[in-house]
Amino acid sequence: MWLPWDYNVMQPERVATDFQISLSSDLNRWRFFVVIAQLGSLTRAATFLDSNQSLLSRQLNALERECGVRLFNRTGRGVTLTETGSQIFDRVVALLKDAEQLDQRLQDYVKAPVGKVTFACFGSIGATLAARLYDDLRKDAPGVSLCYMEGNVGQIEAWLADGRADIGIVYRYGAVLPEQEFELATVDSYLVGSATDPLTSGAEVEFSELSKLSFVLPGAPNELRTTMESLARDMGFSIELSMETNSLTLMKLMVAQKGLHTTLPLHSVLDDVASGRLKASRIVNPPIRRLISMAISKSKGPSRTVSLVSTRLFGLARSILVDR
Repeated sequence: MWLPWDYNVMQPERVATDFQISLSSDLNRWRFFVVIAQLGSLTRAATFLDSNQSLLSRQLNALERECGVRLFNRTGRGVTLTETGSQIFDRVVALLKDAEQLDQRLQDYVKAPVGKVTFACFGSIGATLAARLYDDLRKDAPGVSLCYMEGNVGQIEAWLADGRADIGIVYRYGAVLPEQEFELATVDSYLVGSATDPLTSGAEVEFSELSKLSFVLPGAPNELRTTMESLARDMGFSIELSMETNSLTLMKLMVAQKGLHTTLPLHSVLDDVASGRLKASRIVNPPIRRLISMAISKSKGPSRTVSLVSTRLFGLARSILVDR
């Protein structure tokens, strides 16, 4: 066999023809492995990949047969990585990132995704997320244009249902997400008060303390209000509502200047707390936890362009929420 150098003289550790590849030859199966591990559910993984759940299950079973070891534990609520799966996860992600870089280089020579994608989000992270997404897409998908819509959960759900939004980021309460949604983060709720408010001076505040306060909260129907009112009834008191508004700006203004209180995740008031304009204490006993999820419109299947944007959006949103 001819080699492009004198093998006997140079004696490199490995030449290009020496690679022994078997288990990692099908990168798509390893991509399925990573997506299933991150989402913890074959159903959600199939939706995210725009695939079929039974096909995904067969691919996973084939991968485990090739490896000769179980990579996932199956439970009634989804799947979790086995010890072996956990040990190889980071290496598989690194492998896929290298493959993605190569794939991106190749795609530079073919037609890049084009078209408009509309995504909707609540105000606390929406503007930051839109700006970062714009910068991200300018680098390697300049043919994609963005439309950003800001609203509350009810509005975003309506926009997704009638196709006005392709992708939406919403709050959820409870342990189970709808099939078309993917968890980004779980965040605690904080009691937010003015700069001089004594109740929010500490790191935590008991839920029972809310019985003494007047609130500005989102207009009904709203899952946060429903949750708070239900918990309050169980404790024998009611939430005193002085004002309703779906404007985050007005909500924070009423807290800062009028002495009302509200309940928000910390990332909504991070800058206000840092500047000393507001104070925030995590609600405990019981805590009020919110799931932040990304939803894909059910009214139309995800196009190549929407799939690209949703993938980038998923990563960016998770990084912002973890940072905060």
